Amino acid sequence: MTFVILPLELDAALRRQEEVGKRMIEKMEFLSIIGPKDQLDRVTEKYLGKYEIQLENTVGELKNLKNIVPNSESNPYREWIGKAQEAATIVTGPSRGTGQAEKKQTGSGMSPQEAVEIIQRADRLMEESRQQKTKLETELKKKQSLLEAVRPYLELHFELSRILHFKYVRFRFGRLPVSYYQRLKDYLQEDDCTIFEKCRVDESYVWGIYFVPASEAKKADAIYASMHFERIFIEDAYQGTVDEACQTLEKEIETLAQEEKSLDERLANALRENGAEILEAKEVIEIQSSRFDIRKLAAFTRSKNETFFILCGWMAKKDAGKLAKELEADPELFVTLEKNPDRRVSVPPTKLKNPAIIRPFEMFVRMYGLPNYNEFDPTLFVAITYSIIFGAMFGDAGQGLCLLAGGFLLYHFKKANLAAIIACCGFFSTIFGFLYGSVFGFEDVIPALWLRPSEAMTNLPFIGRLNTVFVVTIAIGMGLILLTMVFSIINACKAKEYGKALFDTNGAAGLVFYGAVVLVVVLFMTGNHLPAAIALVVLFVLPLLVIACKEPLTQLLEKKKAHLEEGPVMFVVQAFFELFEVCLSYFSNTLSFVRIGAFAVSHAAMMQVVLMLAGAENGGTGNLVVIVLGNIIVCGMEGLVVGIQVLRLQYYEFFSRFYKGDGREFKPYA
Repeated sequence: MTFVILPLELDAALRRQEEVGKRMIEKMEFLSIIGPKDQLDRVTEKYLGKYEIQLENTVGELKNLKNIVPNSESNPYREWIGKAQEAATIVTGPSRGTGQAEKKQTGSGMSPQEAVEIIQRADRLMEESRQQKTKLETELKKKQSLLEAVRPYLELHFELSRILHFKYVRFRFGRLPVSYYQRLKDYLQEDDCTIFEKCRVDESYVWGIYFVPASEAKKADAIYASMHFERIFIEDAYQGTVDEACQTLEKEIETLAQEEKSLDERLANALRENGAEILEAKEVIEIQSSRFDIRKLAAFTRSKNETFFILCGWMAKKDAGKLAKELEADPELFVTLEKNPDRRVSVPPTKLKNPAIIRPFEMFVRMYGLPNYNEFDPTLFVAITYSIIFGAMFGDAGQGLCLLAGGFLLYHFKKANLAAIIACCGFFSTIFGFLYGSVFGFEDVIPALWLRPSEAMTNLPFIGRLNTVFVVTIAIGMGLILLTMVFSIINACKAKEYGKALFDTNGAAGLVFYGAVVLVVVLFMTGNHLPAAIALVVLFVLPLLVIACKEPLTQLLEKKKAHLEEGPVMFVVQAFFELFEVCLSYFSNTLSFVRIGAFAVSHAAMMQVVLMLAGAENGGTGNLVVIVLGNIIVCGMEGLVVGIQVLRLQYYEFFSRFYKGDGREFKPYA
């Protein structure tokens, strides 16, 4: 039997479901605060810092209002923030940070002007230090450059200053490729006018200096150039031999580096004399700058001789009510609450409010994308299905207890969400371990409360004997697919996408078709009579025709003229292949849940291998070291693979059916 629910009736029928879906998402209200411009800083300090509110661009939100203008003032504290942070870093040291100091200074009575003056004095000290440091760095780079230029010629035991002042003999410092050095030696044997002094050799180059009479210089330069000789110019800034010059330069470089370090220490000591004031001033400037930035989001309007500000933003309903009561008692301020989020330009932000026990699973939801405000929050669904499926795939009481204990301790000390998820998965792994009768791979220690995955078999009509775990996991998968289709219908109705809710592959039409398939499979496998042929035609053919005609039916539902852009023939051809793909996807998605049973069986097989290697497969004592190492390897490797596979099921088999994840996170000003 088929039935049709009109959009309005469907919306009313799912109203209660909508409230259930929203319970995990904080209900938001849009709030506008109005008051005299000179009260804006007081509002920011007294109210906005007390409650969580996500401010929006007021001009954009109230674009239909006339005579409102954005703020044109520049932030006077912006230029001082960087300088204040630099001074604070010097005072506290780069490794310590300023977090603790800031906490101590909260509630400071320092005025913004005093804070700026303190940072100005600190900046003058830093600027003087920067200028001196720049001179030192310039000199240091010069000395390092001189050292690098002359270091290859350490083998030249001759005073550089004398070479650099030759009048009648020309000299050329430089290097040439190793491959040309033999050609150079051949040339030197034939030419008595040139002397080449080799100084340094590495894998690529030969460094040296050649001497030539001034009259033969042009000819020698041309010949050396043909051998790819690269000339290096040496400054007249060296005393003594190359070795002595290098030693002198190294000492000078070390002295300059010490002076630079001493300069930094003197600056740090000078700033630390007023360190508490600098840290306090930094916090005051950051707070004032943040408050001033609110003016960028505010709009201003003029009435008579006074200018008023307007601030808009989203707040949780409970906080909005409290703030409204406080502002109503303030004679200079006025507040309005917009309870219908659909009337606003901006999309309501999403603030999740899940119980603490499932809150860590929000990490997986955020990885895919936050739910939008009108969407179903899948965190509870993910927490339940992820933990149970993980336990079914990794059923071992001993290893499960290890995961439970390790995850709990790690979460207790590090507060890592992944550790809490591991602990939950370990709990269900322990439960399934008792159901499977498996403890650290031993299956003869405790009895199986349900079955042993590698041994239990079921006789099915037409198929024959099949592993019971495979049958159960496919049945569970079909049930979960039906459940996600229900979620898809709920989300589509919340978004007022009634065409998708009724005609989509994951809508009512898909639910009827796939539900009919599940019903027929269950009846056939259990040996019951199938429905009449006419019922099967209605349950199978009609929903597929509705899915194929989704677009024209949606257009009719939205009271638009239905039309086929590419003609009826192409529409039929396209619909045929789309239906083939739909049926294939239903089949493949259902078979995807076989992996749950496959991992349950493979876990038992892997542990059997470990016990064989340890010599304990027949109930023997076995090698304890091999058993422990094998359990550690299997627990780590299989736990990681199973975790990834379960997450894949969540994203590709569940989320892809009902979840968009295109929400924006609630980011309060405070």
